[in-house]
Amino acid sequence: MALLITDECINCDVCEPECPNEAIFQGEDIFEIDPNRCTECVGHFDEPQCRIVCPVDCIPLNPDHEETKDQLLTKYYHLVSEKKKND
Repeated sequence: MALLITDECINCDVCEPECPNEAIFQGEDIFEIDPNRCTECVGHFDEPQCRIVCPVDCIPLNPDHEETKDQLLTKYYHLVSEKKKND
């Protein structure tokens, strides 16, 4: 499942640099997560880094983007290969 940032976000900017997939970006009002890039840090870390650093605990699972660990890992491999092509 991808993650999402709720409107409890205080725009502290600690989550964005922690995302290894560059899925977090500044939205119109708060930071947002691109579900097509979010792997919950599968492939990089044992747990989502944005959730670890978030001081207000506003990054739950996104119920609109349910994915298994295998699907997240497949997405990770796709993102890594995409990045290699662009480097």
